[in-house]
This record gives sequence, C-alpha cells and structure tokens, in this order.
Amino acid sequence: MGFNLSAQRTKDVLYLKNGSIIYGKLLEIKDDDYRMQVQDGSIFSYKTAEVEKFAKESPVYDGRKSGGFSFAIEGGLLVGAQSTEYNAPFSFNVLAGFIKNTKHQVSFGTGVEFIGKPYTPLYVEYKYLISEKKTIPFVFIRGGGIVQLGGDNNDSYDYNYDYNVPFNYKGGGSFTAGTGISWAKEGYETYLSFAYRYAHSSYDQKEYNQGITTYENTLNRLEIKFGFRF
Repeated sequence: MGFNLSAQRTKDVLYLKNGSIIYGKLLEIKDDDYRMQVQDGSIFSYKTAEVEKFAKESPVYDGRKSGGFSFAIEGGLLVGAQSTEYNAPFSFNVLAGFIKNTKHQVSFGTGVEFIGKPYTPLYVEYKYLISEKKTIPFVFIRGGGIVQLGGDNNDSYDYNYDYNVPFNYKGGGSFTAGTGISWAKEGYETYLSFAYRYAHSSYDQKEYNQGITTYENTLNRLEIKFGFRF
C-alpha cells in the first residue's frame, strides 16, 4: 500500500541514520521505501531502515552574502516633468563591486542611457542595507558623469539660414541618491529602487556667422529601476 503527497510550501526532509540530510519533495512511501525528488529533478529511494525521521520544514534562509565580489544588472526609466526637451529617457546599467560585512556594497557602474542622445554613464556607487534580513530596505548614492556615444559631431539643418549647423555634443556630471527594497534568495537578490537623478550635458553649436555658442541641458528626474545582483 502506498500514498502520494501533494506539493507543499514547505520542504520535505529525510534525516538518515548515517547523518545525511536529504531535502526535496517526498513522492511516496511504498514497500518500505521513501521516494524523494531532489532539487535537480533526480529521484532516489531510501529504505525505512536507513531513515531516522521524516519532517516538513520551511525553506532555510542561509543569509545574505557577507563579502566578496558582486555583479548586478539593472534597467529602468527616468520619469517626470522638467525643463529639458527630453522625453522619458531609458537607462541600462551593469555594476561590478565588492560586498563588505553584508550591509556595505561599493560598485563601479557603466552602461548606456538615452538622454536625447546616447550616453555612457561612468560612476561609483555606495549602497547600505538597513539589516541582514531576507527582505529589507536600502539607501544608495552614485557620483560620476556621462559621456556621449557615437562621436562628438552631429549636423542639423537650419532652415532659417539654409545651411547645415554642426553640433559638438559633450557629456557632463551626474549624481543619484535614492532608496529601495531588496529581496534575497538562494545566492542572488532582486531589487527595486527609486531615486533622484541629476545629469548635466552640453553641446557647442556653430552659428551662421562662424561663431560658436554653448548650450547646456540639465536633467532632474525620478529614476525607477529594477535589478538583479549575483
């Protein structure tokens, strides 16, 4: 005689008499055998005589990464009305850095952003986790700059004077400060962040009289991003 056990939110655990602990899903007990399916999908049988006890336990949370190298990928939008002509710019970043004592993270980041023109951000980030729990808030700051991609010179046609107007686009400084929430799970974390984003850029325009005028753009936006850290 045997019986099937449906999937549970807890994990099934077999404690063997030799000291081994088997985590997985108990499929059935039949003919003095415990049939267990482990995380990779493999199925194993254990004789009743081998088993010390069977239990159901909540998934074990081993804690956040306490130190070492980390890598993150994130993307999102810079939203909100402000004075420049840009529509909601998109931002995609990669970060590489170090974790110290679980709560402190220092990273170097880059990526691509479209702020009227495509730019590469270059920055340093410091993130502080409020605690070491599985789901926690955090705060962070970033400082650096943005560099225009694809060359500096671009032409635009000026219909008032009937000739091409050269533009020399330049990057500028960038600063971000914000907060968010992080969810840790089995060696990685996901996070959602909300921040104030400032960025400055400029371009030189050659006028019809061959003079050069510099125009400046300032970005003040709400940055919303979703990311993964490994």
